[in-house]
Amino acid sequence: MICRILLLIILTSCVCAATFVVNVPQSSYQAEEKHSITLEWTFTTKPDSSWSSLYIICELITNHTVSFLYHVHEGAEVSESQDEEFAGRVQSDKDALREGRIRLNVSRLRTEDSGLYLCEVKTDYGSGSGRCRLNVTAAADLSQPQRPTESPQPDSRGRIGLYAALGLTGGAAVALLIILLSCRCFPKSTHKTANFSALIIQNPEGP
Repeated sequence: MICRILLLIILTSCVCAATFVVNVPQSSYQAEEKHSITLEWTFTTKPDSSWSSLYIICELITNHTVSFLYHVHEGAEVSESQDEEFAGRVQSDKDALREGRIRLNVSRLRTEDSGLYLCEVKTDYGSGSGRCRLNVTAAADLSQPQRPTESPQPDSRGRIGLYAALGLTGGAAVALLIILLSCRCFPKSTHKTANFSALIIQNPEGP
């Protein structure tokens, strides 16, 4: 009889553990530096369960360190357990927690926040864990001022004006050169014409 009771207790505890599940609605997140993101886990709840029996530990696991970002002890949040790198940057949704959802909003993201996020949940009717991965990319460098885009129309007009000015200057130079050459040749022609007229006057009858 005692063996049957012990076997029933063992089977009951196994069934309870099997029915408790921690899930992640999204296994991978992508975000940009200096932005914010909400990570979420869900776990099995029981209406008759005591809130004081809830324990939650959420941590960031990287190649170098393990950092705590969220801690619930006997149903109450313990902010003192939060590592300094997450201080003031993690906010939880308390209403969602009572529904079996862990929603953590992480603000002012850094590239160092990239890694594996693991949440372990323990209750009086079971325990489990769920994990997701976050990749934070560096923000675009906006420190360098961007040069304004130049409109091609004013540039084309400027070039046309330059070409027109050069053409007018060249034409004026050519005209000036022609005038100078004409001025140099005109006296000689006048002198020859005057001499020829004098010869005619002296010899009106010709040879």
